[in-house]
Amino acid sequence: WHLQGLLLALQVLASNRHTYDTVAQHLIITISPAPDGEPPYQGEFLVGNRNVEELLPEATQELFLQATAGVWDQDDLHIINITSALDRGGRVPLPIQGHKEGVYVKVGSHGAFSACLLSAASPQSRFRCSLGHQPLANCYDTFSPHFTIHWCNLSLLQVLPSPTAPGPMWGSGVLEEGGDFQPPTEVTPQDFLPGFLVTLLVPLLVALLLCLLLGYLMC
Repeated sequence: WHLQGLLLALQVLASNRHTYDTVAQHLIITISPAPDGEPPYQGEFLVGNRNVEELLPEATQELFLQATAGVWDQDDLHIINITSALDRGGRVPLPIQGHKEGVYVKVGSHGAFSACLLSAASPQSRFRCSLGHQPLANCYDTFSPHFTIHWCNLSLLQVLPSPTAPGPMWGSGVLEEGGDFQPPTEVTPQDFLPGFLVTLLVPLLVALLLCLLLGYLMC
């Protein structure tokens, strides 16, 4: 919340894959918190037939949210993050028409996950994915034909609100009636001379003995 009203300056570098031309542009972004806070239910989908720049237009994001609403059964969905699969260790696609890099899209909602999503992310579905099969769910058609979802990469996350630590309790600064100030007790004086002599004389005696021993050996 301390980022409210913060201005963030970014320099974006874009490269043309065909001509290899590079263009730089400065963006000024104003960071402000979401009015309803961070959504507690978040799901991340891997879209296999898109590049990251193809999901940046607002119309494409709205189309994706409409498809997600068909499997989530919530109407307050919004996109939290869009990440290229290359940033998650994905392979660079071959320069063949139809091959895409893949995009991870994280969607959030204040409503609980649907039975379809829970079934697709269940341990039984993970086991089927390890065998090369599709997860146990029957709600895949809402994304077709615009988006190809890799359902074995679906991840569901429930974000719990972090408890706020209580702040310090400040008093009035005035003693209560009948209370007397109790100064700290006086510390009894200590004699540090013996410790000082031991610390100083012991190394000197050891050095003297070593000098005598060295002189005896050299004679």
